[in-house]
Amino acid sequence: MFEKKTYIARRAALVRKMEGRGLVVLPGHVESPVNYLGNTYHFRQDSTFLYYFGLSVPGLAAVIDTDSGEATLFGDDFTVDDIIWMGPQPGITDLAASVGVSRTALFASFTAEVRAAVAKGREVHFLPPYRGETRLLLSGALPAGAAPSADLIRAVVSMRDKKSAEEIEQIEEACAIGYEMHTLAMSMCHPGVTEREIAGAIEGVSLKHGWGVSFHPIVSQHGETLHNHNHSGVLETGRLLLVDAGAEATSGYASDFTRTIPVGGTFTSRQRDIYEIVLAANNLAFDIATPSMRYVDVHLAACRMLIEGLSSLGLIRGSIDDAVATGAHSLFMPHGLGHQMGLDVHDMEDMGEQYVGYDAETPRSTHPSCSACRMGRRLEAGMVVSVEPGIYFVPALIAKWHGGGGPANAAAFIDFGRVESYLDFGGIRLEDDMLITSDGNRLLGTAPDGSPRRIPITPNEVAVAVRDMK
Repeated sequence: MFEKKTYIARRAALVRKMEGRGLVVLPGHVESPVNYLGNTYHFRQDSTFLYYFGLSVPGLAAVIDTDSGEATLFGDDFTVDDIIWMGPQPGITDLAASVGVSRTALFASFTAEVRAAVAKGREVHFLPPYRGETRLLLSGALPAGAAPSADLIRAVVSMRDKKSAEEIEQIEEACAIGYEMHTLAMSMCHPGVTEREIAGAIEGVSLKHGWGVSFHPIVSQHGETLHNHNHSGVLETGRLLLVDAGAEATSGYASDFTRTIPVGGTFTSRQRDIYEIVLAANNLAFDIATPSMRYVDVHLAACRMLIEGLSSLGLIRGSIDDAVATGAHSLFMPHGLGHQMGLDVHDMEDMGEQYVGYDAETPRSTHPSCSACRMGRRLEAGMVVSVEPGIYFVPALIAKWHGGGGPANAAAFIDFGRVESYLDFGGIRLEDDMLITSDGNRLLGTAPDGSPRRIPITPNEVAVAVRDMK
């Protein structure tokens, strides 16, 4: 948690944005069972509730009256039975006071209070629910057919997408944990080690220092599968291990990094060639990203770098400009360059990418060159975005394109004979976290002296990390 004044200021700013529009309803999360009622998942509070109220406690909900500016926290005090199992816990009044809220009410009265406001003809604004329990709570309080509020979504996004200095400090903390996770993975990247061993070890680091992983880690020698959560493989000499993993600081702020590591530390010449292309695209994004630049244009510049590199290897033929224009790069990188980050590793994704990654100036494109981008809108100082170019050889996608199923005219730029010699290659992704500053950007992640601390990324740095950290 931050200081009480932070949450008071955030709620006041939201009231100004929504002034005179009735009630803003922000449900928190409840405990959710894994396989029976008493065995629950690790609790994680809703990020928007955490942003405005800072309380990582299950069974809470809040209402903000945009006419009076008053906030109400709904929740129940713990019983003696609860205390026997969990120890002494602060009561609802103490929790509310800790974040500057003076009015509290029993959780059961939430539904009645919202219904009463609806009955009086007041507007009630809520965000898109993504958990079943939240849907049920809202359906009991709101009229049938009530829809999430686009105005509230825009107001929340406008606040959460630019991080304050204290938020950046928390993201840096998550990045420091991520650094330790990835360098540990490198030290373990040797033949005979299982993917599961590495996944478990790096998750242990995230729990040792923070709140846990910011998403289920991807630790796989099948890097061509973008979100591969199968950790059943045994590391083999000559293969590449893709590790996509991040941490949450105890405040809930996230990091997200990807490194691709040769098992045993030595790249083959073919692996190194592809790796250098991806690294060049990653570095290019840091060279050019500035406030007022659209992130879709950073994406396209990185994709052009990939096309240039693949052309030099003979996998792409013909005009580079025309190849990019047709979206030929999407055979090798079928995703966007990155996404916003903050309290969620894909920040505010629950509200819809059309509000978070796009806006009226930059609507989402259907063109294959950038249709998979999560983030395309103009960058602003204070935004945090991931930078994650990659090159993947996905056999099913290659076969589809070779059979005429790719974007119009794009297949003409692909030398399928050469590409199909890479069907056993896998994939390479290199991901860092970027803060947009007033005059450019900077890499997130710092050493104790405050200097940039990048997870080993050049081929030589990775080789040393695998060898010397064993």
